[in-house]
Amino acid sequence: MFIGITFISFLIIHLAPGGPVDARSALNPKMTLQAREKLRELYGLNKPLVTQYIEWCSRLARLDFGNSFTDGAAVTEKIAATIPVTLGINLLSLCFIFAAGIPLGIFGAVHKDTAGDKTLSVLSFAAFSVPTFWLALLLVSFFGVTLGWLPVMGLHSLFYEEMPFSERWLDLAKHLVLPLFVSSVTGLAGISRYMRSSMAQALREPYIRTARAKGLPEKTVIYRHALKNALLPVITILGLSVPGLLGGSVIFETIFSIPGMGRLFYNSVFSRDYPVIMGILVLGAVLTLLGNALADLGYAIADPRIRSGLGE
Repeated sequence: MFIGITFISFLIIHLAPGGPVDARSALNPKMTLQAREKLRELYGLNKPLVTQYIEWCSRLARLDFGNSFTDGAAVTEKIAATIPVTLGINLLSLCFIFAAGIPLGIFGAVHKDTAGDKTLSVLSFAAFSVPTFWLALLLVSFFGVTLGWLPVMGLHSLFYEEMPFSERWLDLAKHLVLPLFVSSVTGLAGISRYMRSSMAQALREPYIRTARAKGLPEKTVIYRHALKNALLPVITILGLSVPGLLGGSVIFETIFSIPGMGRLFYNSVFSRDYPVIMGILVLGAVLTLLGNALADLGYAIADPRIRSGLGE
């Protein structure tokens, strides 16, 4: 599966209109045809596509992603420099999504068809449907430009290094409010709906009626008996959320000018920087496969029936 992902990715980016030579020559009207051919030879683009892919795979086996076409820097160094920012923001976003989405889903299932549940449903569908880039631009315009409450670019203000320690954290928190909200709103809506549906189904099971018939407190029925089974679909989503920790930041990092891996990927696509694009796609593929494996393991931990099946 990993080989298939890399081959299809390699094929698609090379079949896309334009190329690294076109991107560089467009900014230099004096570049001759001979210079363009030399660049193609330098980048190895004059070879057949299959040959290029085989050579790329041989470098990948040595964990060598090559050098960037734009500045000649090692791809691993460029990705490593941006991973902490993207990983930190997306981990905070993921924690917020699950910390808020699971209780909201439980509330909706327990108070099904009430005014509160219907209000949450409307808000969830609206949040799930809104275009992320449009929401980000609205927030920038309102909170950043009109009200001037929050910064809208980067992670730090000017003279950040000269600030006291407490002011540094406050400055960083202000810069993260809008990006975290934009990156969380769609996931929060989705998790809350998944949790509501799963919890509502669990509450209709016979063992729940039996627990209530025995006189167990409602909180024990909900949080001890129903919740564990209702979390199974959410565990799957949690595993599949792993790729988004590093690959789901293109939109908000670009809009808010955050120097993370999403913005690096965005700039690399427009400059046709094939080595950087493939390096990020490979990382996403590895995380996708890892996420599926973690989801399976999480299923086995949460469901004894699966553990017994694995033992057999």
